[in-house]
Amino acid sequence: MTSKPVIGVLALQGCVTPHKPHIEAAGGVFRPVKRAADFDGIDGLILPGGESTTMLKLIDRFELADCLKKAFERMPVWGICAGAILMGESVANPIQRSYGVIPVTLIRNGYGRQMDSTHFDIDGYTVSFIRAPIMAPVNDDVEILAKRGESPVWVLYNDKMATSFHPELTQDYPSPMHERFMSLITKH
Repeated sequence: MTSKPVIGVLALQGCVTPHKPHIEAAGGVFRPVKRAADFDGIDGLILPGGESTTMLKLIDRFELADCLKKAFERMPVWGICAGAILMGESVANPIQRSYGVIPVTLIRNGYGRQMDSTHFDIDGYTVSFIRAPIMAPVNDDVEILAKRGESPVWVLYNDKMATSFHPELTQDYPSPMHERFMSLITKH
């Protein structure tokens, strides 16, 4: 690792550039990841919010599935909203494939459609729920870091993190979630 950890953000579709000021404020270097070569030299990877089925199609089109699988094996990874859906063990509403990295079931659009988007405070930090999935841990090894009501919205499994919400849209840098992800990378 260089003096500053390099954090890749999968930049095929979705909410990518708003992560840059959070990553830099947390002491990292932001790198968009669009091609297989972009995975080289990153210390952690963020799978951003966006549209999970579109992301899966683009991952296939640009032949990045093997790169993602290797990233899951060797570094901390954080999935946000659609990115969390990609990392889950199973997905419903509708059923779709995922990478099975975190033992959670995700229910797409569990908090409603686009018009139901809301803001919510997690540990005093305002985050955005945009077509957010509901998470249901499938074993006790998943650490629940925050809930909204009775449902987990921020989980940790080894060095893999997932959030149902978007912290990157709040312009108070860095978010506590970006700081937590950076701590996973520095421990790794």
